Amino acid sequence: MKYIALLVTAIAAFLTPFMSSSTNIVLPPIGREFNIDAVTLGWIATAYLLAAGIFSVPFGRIADIKGRKKIFIMGLFIYTVGSFLSGIATSAEFLIASRVIQGIGGAMIFTTAMAILTSIFSKNERGKAIGINTGAVYTGLSLGPFLGGYLAQNFGWRSVFLINVPLGILALSLALWKLKGEWADAKGEKFDFIGSILYSFMLLFIIYGLTELSVPFLVVGLVLLLIFVNYESRVECPVLEIRLFRKNLTFSLSSLAALLNYSATFAVGFVLSFYLQEVRGFNSQDAGIILLSQPVIMAIFAPFAGWLSDIIEPKVVASIGMAITTLSLFIFSNIGIDTPISLIVLNLMLLGFGLALFSSPNTNAIMSSVERKFFGIASATVATMRLLGQILSMAIVMLIFSILIGKVEITPEYYPLLVESARVSFIIFTILCFIGIFASLGRGKIR
Repeated sequence: MKYIALLVTAIAAFLTPFMSSSTNIVLPPIGREFNIDAVTLGWIATAYLLAAGIFSVPFGRIADIKGRKKIFIMGLFIYTVGSFLSGIATSAEFLIASRVIQGIGGAMIFTTAMAILTSIFSKNERGKAIGINTGAVYTGLSLGPFLGGYLAQNFGWRSVFLINVPLGILALSLALWKLKGEWADAKGEKFDFIGSILYSFMLLFIIYGLTELSVPFLVVGLVLLLIFVNYESRVECPVLEIRLFRKNLTFSLSSLAALLNYSATFAVGFVLSFYLQEVRGFNSQDAGIILLSQPVIMAIFAPFAGWLSDIIEPKVVASIGMAITTLSLFIFSNIGIDTPISLIVLNLMLLGFGLALFSSPNTNAIMSSVERKFFGIASATVATMRLLGQILSMAIVMLIFSILIGKVEITPEYYPLLVESARVSFIIFTILCFIGIFASLGRGKIR
């Protein structure tokens, strides 16, 4: 039964990153159809991430109480509906709203998938299972730019969203048919409704404040963060177990390392998609093939890294991966209008190798550092750190775009500013990832 669960969760794990990576490649043609600027296009990517981030922790807690399978199946259904609505969108606003629905479904999927795996597989098999699941994530990332570019080039950008509908139906059918059992290790405990509301609004205000350069929103968000942490430290059954961060060094530093890693790397695809299609003149399909070089290396090496973390202390493998990632981002910080495409491809492969070495061992460290009843929260934390990092990564790029380019359509006269924006983004990403090396090294041992 555990291998059936691994198959079903791997299919689900493929869907959401496939959507994320394929969306980046079709943003330029979406912008041309709806006549919208780069910052608004950024919101098409960010809306999904923001919704997923807001709902991941509450749904992780609900899954612990009510059952992970229930939430997992419901998430597949909502995600599929959101994909269909995105594919028939008639305006940028409609598309952004549909992406929010996708994000809610996505939150329900990835906060439960990892918890289900961790519940089923023993500690000495967990790294391998997580590695296979992570490999499925990176396979989705791999196929996203290539298949997304091919579909957009030959069938229009809407096909990128609509192809998720049959995939979602397939995953939902398999889950209903083959996924037996229910996992609710916190059954009977109360759901922290107030904490969930505080968490959601805190995240919304902080991210909106960052992306729109709104100081009042950012201040309100930070105040809500302080209120949330104080409240969660005192409530009996918190939506997010703050004490895990305070008392469990491995859990807290592994989570911080994940946050920094995703903050430094997620928007790389977004930036390079614009660079390759606008500055270098590639079509969606060819740009997708170039971007494919990063995630395909991740998909190949992630299972190996997960297996390695069952043998070697995860922090060693993850820290090496973080260092390699830092080097790759530093190389990208020197990108120019005439940078050889071969160098970009090789550096993307280096980035993919570093991310593969980091992600599976880091997730293994997080999931293995908590007791069974916190698996749902730990899984939600993994997803939340990933999502927060992705949101912050996009927020950094959108902020730089707003300052250097402004809210304008990308036309040839803005290409030098686009390249400069890419350089500044990669410098900031290099610094974040360099700090992440020390967070990764500082964590405790799980064995």
